[in-house]
Amino acid sequence: MRACIDIGGTKVAVSLAPDAVAAPGTGAPPLLRARRTEPTAKTGDPFALARQVLRLVDEACAEAGVAPGAITAAGVSSCGPFVLNAGQIELAAPNICGGLAGPARGLPNDWHSAPLEAPLHQRFASLRIENDCIAALEAERRWGALQGLDHCAYVTWSTGIGVGLCVDGRVLRGKHGNAGHAGHMFVSDDDSHALCGCGNVGDVEGLVAGNAFERRFGQGAAALLDAAAAGDATALARVDALCRVLGRMLYNLVATLDLQRISLGGSVFWHHRALLLARLQAQIDGRLPALTAGAQLVPAGLGLGVGDYAALALLS
Repeated sequence: MRACIDIGGTKVAVSLAPDAVAAPGTGAPPLLRARRTEPTAKTGDPFALARQVLRLVDEACAEAGVAPGAITAAGVSSCGPFVLNAGQIELAAPNICGGLAGPARGLPNDWHSAPLEAPLHQRFASLRIENDCIAALEAERRWGALQGLDHCAYVTWSTGIGVGLCVDGRVLRGKHGNAGHAGHMFVSDDDSHALCGCGNVGDVEGLVAGNAFERRFGQGAAALLDAAAAGDATALARVDALCRVLGRMLYNLVATLDLQRISLGGSVFWHHRALLLARLQAQIDGRLPALTAGAQLVPAGLGLGVGDYAALALLS
């Protein structure tokens, strides 16, 4: 058995998967077992997150009737960015590590990073850790909406904004596995309510991520998007403005990398995709057709399960 670990800024999820997985293009992904999830640990010392992950793996094993020692490998799909400490991956995630932006962001810790690879390697001899959107891109290319495509991306609109990129059939990772953090592109310098967890003011994530809605508009993402879907004029104007920001980021990706298709996931997008998809596509269509003609935005083929299968894709 193998452990599939999905670490986000809001929650951590752990599932178990069989050792045998179908080859790409030969069918649906396997059913995952004993899924456990809870809010991401953000209090105590920086090792709290790794301890939480290991405890959830043990709980999943107990539920499935599997001895913990039978877990032969673990795939970790995690929000980033990552930093290296003595060659080992640690998380420097703006929605987890409160020391990055300071007390103004309201996170209950002063961490600048959270150790991950070193404590998990003590338990799992075979371990692969990737940025969650890189891992989700691999899952979407294997089982989802990006199968058969060599020039594509996966974008999440959730607690944060993340991107996984594939050009010429090669997944882009960068020097520390941080390629694709387009959510930290600067797009504004005059919005005092757009403080990102990384410390930037006015980047894409600070303006449109799920955790930005309350700070900017005084209501959460679900409430604002529900109001817009019901026809509230103020909410619709705000949604249009949000989609201009994120849609322009998507346009920039298409124009820069000559992409065929972008698969969209994440809880903010997924639960309101009927409202958001066309608005985002409108920021691409008709703009410099030589670069954008035929570029598609589509909902993630794996839906809300993309995070779980992202971790599995790392082991396949």
